[in-house]
Amino acid sequence: MSVAPMMDWTDRHCRYFLRGFSRHALLYTEMITAAAILRGDRDRLLAFDPQERPLALQLGGADPRELAAAARAGEEAGYDEINLNCGCPSDRVASGDFGACLMQEPARVADCVAEMRARVRVPVTVKMRVGVVNASAAQAREAVARFDDADLEALREFVRSVADAGCEVAIVHARKAVLGGLSPKDNREIPPLRYDVVKGLKQCFPRLPIVVNGGLRESRTVLEALTWCDGVMLGREAYHRPFVLADLERALYRDAPEVPSREELLERMARYAERELARGGRLAAITRHMLGLYGGEPGAREYRRLLSEGARSPGVGPELLRQAISSARARGSQCATRPV
Repeated sequence: MSVAPMMDWTDRHCRYFLRGFSRHALLYTEMITAAAILRGDRDRLLAFDPQERPLALQLGGADPRELAAAARAGEEAGYDEINLNCGCPSDRVASGDFGACLMQEPARVADCVAEMRARVRVPVTVKMRVGVVNASAAQAREAVARFDDADLEALREFVRSVADAGCEVAIVHARKAVLGGLSPKDNREIPPLRYDVVKGLKQCFPRLPIVVNGGLRESRTVLEALTWCDGVMLGREAYHRPFVLADLERALYRDAPEVPSREELLERMARYAERELARGGRLAAITRHMLGLYGGEPGAREYRRLLSEGARSPGVGPELLRQAISSARARGSQCATRPV
C-alpha cells in the first residue's frame, strides 16, 4: 500500500499528516528534478521528518549521470527508495524532456535506471503509464480508448528494458497518458482505466513486483486488486479521504493499532506544528493538507473554515488545532444529546 507522488500536495507536511493514519504505507515525495537537487538547495528539497518513513524519493530527469548523482544524494539523506517519474503527462514536465514522454525512449530510461542502480543500494523503481499518445484534444478520446497489439508490445518492451536495467518495482498507472492533448486533470480522469492491461503485464512479468495505480478509491476495490498484483498506490482519494489508509492498515496488517480518533490526529499535528513553527515554518502550509479530516462528519464545513481562514491570521499558532479539537468535542456532545 502506498500514496502516490502528487505535485504541490505530497510535501513533507502532508506526508507527516498521512503517516498518522498508517504505520506501513509507503509514502512518496512530490517529484523533484535531479537538476534541482544537484544545483539548488539540496538540504531543503530533501528534508523530511523521520516519522515519515518508509519514504520514497521521486526524481524527474532524463540524464543518467544527473539522476544517478541525485539518487545518491537521496540515499544519503535517508530515503528508502528512489523512483523515476515516467508517468507525468503535464506540458511543464514534458518540456523538460522527462515524465511520460520518456516511455517512448525505453533504451534511454534503461540507461538512467542502470546508472542509478549502480550508485545506490536502496531499490530503484519506475512509475509509468500503460502507454502514451501524441494527439490533439479532438483525437485524444479515441486514441486513449484503443489498446492494440502495438500498444501492448511497446509497453512490454519498456517494462522489459527497465527491468533488465535493474528496476525492482514497476508502478503502473492504468491509463494512457496524452501528451499535449489533455490537461493533467483530464489525463487522470478521461482516459479509461485498463486494469486488464496491468493484469496482463503481471502475467508477462511474474517475477517483477507490479503496483497498480489509478482510480482506486474504496478499501474493497483495493483489496480485490491485491489478489492479482503485488501492491496498490492511492492518490487523491488518500489525500481527500485519509481514513481509507487506516481502514486498509487494519485490513492488511495484523499488528495494526486501533484506528486513531480525529482528536488524536489533531493533537499529533499540533505538536508537529509547534516544532515546525519554532523553525520558522507557517501554520497554513501545514493545515492546508488537513481539510479532509472531518469529511462527511457533522461540522465538516465549520472545521474547514476554521483551519483555512484561521491559519492565515497573523501570529496564529498550534492553538488553532487545539481549538479545532474543542470544537469537535462540542459538536460530538450536541449530536449525542440531539433527539432522534
